[in-house]
Amino acid sequence: MDDKVKLKKEDIEYKVDNIVATVTLEIDKKIDLVHVARKFIDSEYNPERFPGIVLRVPEPKATFLIFSTGKMVVTGSKTENKLKKAVTKVVKDLKSIDIKIEDYTIKIENFVASGGLNKRIDLNLATIMMEYSLYEPEIFPGLIYYMRDPKASFLIFSNGNFVCTGVKHEHQIAEAIFKLKDVIQENEIYYKSEEKSSSEEIVFI
Repeated sequence: MDDKVKLKKEDIEYKVDNIVATVTLEIDKKIDLVHVARKFIDSEYNPERFPGIVLRVPEPKATFLIFSTGKMVVTGSKTENKLKKAVTKVVKDLKSIDIKIEDYTIKIENFVASGGLNKRIDLNLATIMMEYSLYEPEIFPGLIYYMRDPKASFLIFSNGNFVCTGVKHEHQIAEAIFKLKDVIQENEIYYKSEEKSSSEEIVFI
């Protein structure tokens, strides 16, 4: 899903920016990270600073953190298909340098998506009307909203742009966005076309 996905409800658009996953390798002994780092030219290993190898895979693009226990963390993929291809490639490469792997499992931990609501949002009103929200404009210009069902976290900005995190299944992204849109619509937490946000009303003399 590299391109934006257009949802039917008022043409809301979003795109998946990142998928975070963990991979568990079935191994009979710990992985020799020094050996792996020497064989993989795209890897970085500095055990004094970090206990794992950082491996960057150019195609399909992904970054792996590989630990001696057989645990891996994968970031940077934008589709589940590309994530699986990247994991398959790394497992194959590890086997090619005599790392014995019986099997492996992939668990998606988080989708990160971004998009726009096509409305300017009154964040001061939102923090009052939306339960489980936090807005401290002197610290950060966006509102943080914790959705309970489906479980997701949003960063919402006054121009209507948002970032959605914490979703573990791709279909829940659209579900969470629709629910967010409904909350904003029902509570009228947006500026009408003739209204101006407080930031637009500031006049410098």
